Order: sequence, then C-alpha cells, then structure tokens
Amino acid sequence: QVHLVESGGGLVQAGGSLRLSCAASGRTFSSATMGWFRQPPGKEREFVAAISWSGSRIYYGDSVKGRFTISRDNAKNTVYLQMNSLKPEDTAVYYCAASRGGGVVPADYYLWGQGTQVTVSS
Repeated sequence: QVHLVESGGGLVQAGGSLRLSCAASGRTFSSATMGWFRQPPGKEREFVAAISWSGSRIYYGDSVKGRFTISRDNAKNTVYLQMNSLKPEDTAVYYCAASRGGGVVPADYYLWGQGTQVTVSS
C-alpha cells in the first residue's frame, strides 16, 4: 500500500515562512511528477506547484510564483514546499499528490495525501 503523508503545517504570521514535506511510503516515486494543491475553506482545490521526476520541469500557480519553491529528494521519497512571504489568503489545507504525467488540475493526479493545515494570521 502506497501512502503520501504531509507534515509541516501550522500557524504563522503574515510575512513568515513554513516548509511542508510530503513523504511517500511503500514505493519510490522517482518516476512520478509530484504536485501540491491547496483548498481554502469553502473553496475548490487549487493548484500550487508541481515538479517532474527528475526535477527538470517545475511550474507554479500564479498566486504563489516568486514566493513558494517546490523541490524533491528522490533518495528520501520526499517532496518539499518552501513557502515564504506568506499571506492570510494562503490559509488552506495543503495536499501533496502524485501524477504520471503532471498537470494543474486535481484529475491529473492519482494519489493524494491527507492534507496539512496552514493558517496565516494577519
């Protein structure tokens, strides 16, 4: 059984930083594109960032460009999301997910973690 487990969420003041981690268990994900999505309260799930298996292709949602950085360590089966200059509108549950071909919509991803809450206070 393969699982994705997010960690690193929490409460932070506006302008602060957090680093999320997503660990894959049961099988390596060196061949999968890994993505981060978020879902604010009462809203749809939104694409945040994705990184190809080699790390050579990285893309971000418009709302986080220049502030968030996605990276991965295939030896550790872990993908990271460094979030800087956080804003109250970044408040959401953050999910990591695995995809065979990448993409920016949830339907492109076949495996999801349980999510981690990020709350940014003003």
